[in-house]
Amino acid sequence: MAFKLAPFSKAVYDVKFKPDRPPETHARRYFIALAVAIAFLTLIARLFQLTIVKGAYYRYLAENNRLREYALDGPRGVIFDRKGIVLARSGSERDKDGNVRRYYTQGPALAHVIGYRQKASKNSLKHDACPHPLKSNDKIGAKGVEYVFECHLRPTKGMKLVETNAQGKEIRAISQVEPKPGNDLKLSIDSELQTKTLEAIQGDTIKSPTLTTYSDRKIAVVALKPQTGEVLELFSYPTYDPQDFEDGSATVTSYLTAPDKPLFDRALLGTYPPGSVFKPIVAVGALETGAITEDETIVDNGFLKAGPLTFNNWYYAQYGRTEGAVDLRKAIRRSNDIYFYTIGAKLTPKGIQDWAHKFGLGRKSGIQLDDAIGHIPTEFWKKEVLGERWYLGDTYNLSIGQGYMLVTPLQIAQETSVIANQGKLCRPTILKIGAAENKEIDGSDRSRCLDLHISKETVTAVREGMHQACLSGGTGWPFFDFRAGPVDPNASESAKPRIEVGCKTGTAESQSKDHAPHAWFTVFAPFDNPEIVLTVLVENSGEGSNVAAPLAKEILRQYFERTD
Repeated sequence: MAFKLAPFSKAVYDVKFKPDRPPETHARRYFIALAVAIAFLTLIARLFQLTIVKGAYYRYLAENNRLREYALDGPRGVIFDRKGIVLARSGSERDKDGNVRRYYTQGPALAHVIGYRQKASKNSLKHDACPHPLKSNDKIGAKGVEYVFECHLRPTKGMKLVETNAQGKEIRAISQVEPKPGNDLKLSIDSELQTKTLEAIQGDTIKSPTLTTYSDRKIAVVALKPQTGEVLELFSYPTYDPQDFEDGSATVTSYLTAPDKPLFDRALLGTYPPGSVFKPIVAVGALETGAITEDETIVDNGFLKAGPLTFNNWYYAQYGRTEGAVDLRKAIRRSNDIYFYTIGAKLTPKGIQDWAHKFGLGRKSGIQLDDAIGHIPTEFWKKEVLGERWYLGDTYNLSIGQGYMLVTPLQIAQETSVIANQGKLCRPTILKIGAAENKEIDGSDRSRCLDLHISKETVTAVREGMHQACLSGGTGWPFFDFRAGPVDPNASESAKPRIEVGCKTGTAESQSKDHAPHAWFTVFAPFDNPEIVLTVLVENSGEGSNVAAPLAKEILRQYFERTD
């Protein structure tokens, strides 16, 4: 049977198709919400930390942005000379770093004694051992007394609390603790005498038969009180002005580069062959060991031979004349080389070296400032350093202070003091003994003078030889009739009292053969009761009697003619 299908019915539906796009899921909405929540919570936590947890800390920072605390530098201790004259003091002005300005009242005259200040280095800040610590940009002593007594002179800093505005400008002081001044210091130095020395040298007022000017020379002067070791004068020339370092002057550069080295302290650090000013030590050693007697004579024939070498007496070399029989007093009076060659050989090199050390040569003097050791040559040294053996000629040279020997002017002043004060070696000091200002650092409890146990007869014989050296017939001719005293300035020279002295001249060959010899002169006065020992060195300028002695005479004249 056939079936008839029903016709399809037409159906109409409203169907709409959306464009393609990523499906928006529930997870995405969740993460967005979570991120917003986390950010909000973080903000809340940070706000809590700033306002609650660290609120006090940030309030402190804000307050200190308005308040400033400054360290206040104070006045450094005043430095006086032995008579109370101010040598260095602090003013009221401050530099850009807040350091109180320092004034050096005597200028170049005492430069090498007082020294100067400079800004503390990183190393100084790190290793500072003073009770009152340094701060950045502080000034400290760099040389001389300013350096050695830094802790004593340094002030205790104060503090100042001030309010500032947003620009950092000070509005008002909140509170202030005043600094405490440093401790004062009283030196043994006679500043007037040292200033007169500088004036005489710069003014070329010294009368020398062979030298027209002293102002172009290199000079060292040392004066001591023989009974105590107090330093009355410690002078080096050329010199400098310590105020230039304090003020930051451009002149400082010239000091550092000058060929004549004005910053170099020749009195303490310069080392030179002593020449004949060493002979009194050889004389003492020979007498004390019995190598000679004071009345024993040695005949001067003008020269001695040591192998192929000839060693002349200076008088024979210059004038072709001999001096016959010479005893100890005459040998010192005439500075006879033949005599000292002979007794030096008897004393032996070891004996000479031992006595040199006993008198303070070849070692530190004990002064508070930096000083050189010098050099006393030995047979071992010559073998080890030069690779040569010791010859008789080396002993001859050592006997008259020549050859490889080197000493400082201070050491020669010490040597002279031993003869002046009857055989005691006193440790030199730059401080006034017993001064109240120095009680914390003086060290007066330590023994200052060492008895060398030289016999009275030996000291008397050597002193008499030095006395005769400054009398007619001696080598110290400028002192043949030395007169000085506080009398009417219009009075004649003969009206002044005569002052007897003991002295020794020295003319030491320079280690540089193209230079003139070094001129030495050492003296103590008055002879019977010495109150001053004076040693003068003029580098490369000729004979001691013609060059160094006239300067010494002018200094002693100034010393004895004062009325105070």
